[in-house]
Amino acid sequence: MADSVSLPQGYTRGAAERLPMPPAQALDESQRAAAQALLDGPRKGVYGPFVPLMRSPQLLDRVANLGEHLRFHSSLDARVRELAICVAARHVSNQFEWVMHAPLAVKAGVSAQAIEALRQGARPRHLAADEEDALDFAQELLSSHGVSDPTYQSALARWGEKGVVELTTLIGYFAMVSWLMNVARTPSQAGAAGPGIDAFPL
Repeated sequence: MADSVSLPQGYTRGAAERLPMPPAQALDESQRAAAQALLDGPRKGVYGPFVPLMRSPQLLDRVANLGEHLRFHSSLDARVRELAICVAARHVSNQFEWVMHAPLAVKAGVSAQAIEALRQGARPRHLAADEEDALDFAQELLSSHGVSDPTYQSALARWGEKGVVELTTLIGYFAMVSWLMNVARTPSQAGAAGPGIDAFPL
């Protein structure tokens, strides 16, 4: 897929965004408060899954707090987090999270070749040992809804129980918000850099 100002979510030609940002004048007090909390927090804006979540501001607040903890306060290394997010985004074919987090993964130290392989649906090669463990864990969890004893033991030895819980929750969180955006057909952010993802099979 070629670079674009804003890459659409969904692969139906001409598909319209289903749950766009409501007009400012239509927001009620709780919606305005939820939006302001996002503006004041580390995200500095209302975008991505928080656009459809504006329909349920209390849920938005809870989802935002969970995501903030997982992204900004996790014990896991940024490389591991960003790679796991990319695995989840690719698995559920979510344009927004892929376009946002693929460059962050490379910036954190994951090789550009590994991210490009993942984008194309191939298994990345020549990963660092902790990246390999994160990839195995994320792909197994997403494909089988659990992990085998060997995969669990490798993750446990590397990150401990806290890390295993955080990694599992991180993967689940990004699958969840990706599903929401897939349903809402939320596009990527305007000005997104780099190629998006295409539907499987490529």
